Amino acid sequence: MISKERIEEILKETNVLQEGHFLLTSGKHSNKYMQCARILEHPNYTVELCSILANAYKDDNVDIVIGPATGGILFAYEIARQLGVRNLFAERENGKMTLRRGFKVPKGARVLVAEDVITTGGSVKEVIDIVKSQGGQVIGVAVLVDRSNGKIDFGCKLESVYSTEVLSYDPTECPICKDGNLPLVKPGSRVTVNN
Repeated sequence: MISKERIEEILKETNVLQEGHFLLTSGKHSNKYMQCARILEHPNYTVELCSILANAYKDDNVDIVIGPATGGILFAYEIARQLGVRNLFAERENGKMTLRRGFKVPKGARVLVAEDVITTGGSVKEVIDIVKSQGGQVIGVAVLVDRSNGKIDFGCKLESVYSTEVLSYDPTECPICKDGNLPLVKPGSRVTVNN
């Protein structure tokens, strides 16, 4: 079993867990940002962290692992590879999550939904709805990072490699802005924002 300290060390080393002063998509500010795609630059760490999730579901008779595009595709694939089962992915078409490319969930299949990061769980919930609409049974959700700190209820088992609550602040109340020592950065672009 990998310790939480080792997991944090990996997440910091690979720039998944970033600390500073960030402008979130919601418009709020935060002192932390999770860029989960960065772990994929390091296949050895991806395999190591996905093994935690595969081991959590090894006794659940999983038939299929499915992930939403794009963040969940490679995580779902690696977990499926380690479990020795089929892998599918869902993607958006006209704004709606759907199965394309001939993918189907057989009736009664035991399905694990995998994602890179959850905050509200919206994409995962959409994939769960797809699985159920095709007659599959969702036996669990596996995520690399749970930014809700376990607060989301998917109606099934939820396992995460790293669970934390990322605090966010209204821009007018942001203590980092008030301190004035760190520039505001929009994640993904590394662009300093004038505030």
